[in-house]
Amino acid sequence: MRKRFYILFVARGNDGQLRKIPIPLHYLYVVIVGAVIGGLSLTGIASSYLRMVFKVSQFDQLRTEKEELKNRYSRLEQVATERDIQVASLGSLAGEVSSLYGLKPDPGLVATASDHIQDAQINSSLDQLYALRTSALTGATMTGISLGLTRNVTTADWARANSAPNLWPVEGPVTGSFGERIDPFNGEGAFHSGIDIGSSLGQPVIAPADGMVLFADFMGGYGRAVIVDHGRGITTRYGHLGNFAVAPGQHVQRGDILGYVGLSGRSTGPHLHYEVRINDTPVNPHKYLRLTVANVGGFSAGS
Repeated sequence: MRKRFYILFVARGNDGQLRKIPIPLHYLYVVIVGAVIGGLSLTGIASSYLRMVFKVSQFDQLRTEKEELKNRYSRLEQVATERDIQVASLGSLAGEVSSLYGLKPDPGLVATASDHIQDAQINSSLDQLYALRTSALTGATMTGISLGLTRNVTTADWARANSAPNLWPVEGPVTGSFGERIDPFNGEGAFHSGIDIGSSLGQPVIAPADGMVLFADFMGGYGRAVIVDHGRGITTRYGHLGNFAVAPGQHVQRGDILGYVGLSGRSTGPHLHYEVRINDTPVNPHKYLRLTVANVGGFSAGS
């Protein structure tokens, strides 16, 4: 069997002589296989290099993100520390204000900066401060202090005291007491559901607490009367008025004028018939009458 081979002719020199170089076919196969293997090797090396470059870039990115997270964590830690210090300061301030006005202390509100402060403590401290601020702005603090509520009380106690009808609706002597009495018209015993406060005609009658006007019209023996709902089942009535200054459905605030003293209805003279009712049951108004108008916009303790 004859061997197969290729012949490579190479021209030499200027004389054009040819040199014949025989190349066996299996040598050519070896060269081709070597070239393929070399190409694959170079491709693998390039692929490995590209993967290494990609991993290095990913590592650099992760390292950058790690530094950013570390810086962010440090900032958050600093913010948390500052928050704890602020809350501790707020709790201390709330405790000082509470002690100043005799409020009941809340142990959970006072903490040091080294303590672990929970969200509930933060909310409780802020609520306490907001309650103190609200009570001061609404006048509940002044009302509570004027009523002698300065020991072992809370801002809620002040708010309840401020919402109660504890302001005299008109200043004057009590000419008719609450309870059983002799009816001035027929001389017989009768139950008096309020008190009578003597005053002059046209004297302004003011609201003893915030509320909403339920009634402002003529009402039998009451004459011209006003009924105010103060919430929590408490209502007040004002009888024998000369004129009205409010209308049903109107919201009034402590100190607003409801009407004017008159002698309408079953009245023997100018005065105000004043009632306090709890769940529509008459109670003695005298125990609520703690404050009187001392001057415009201010109150002082009354009898």
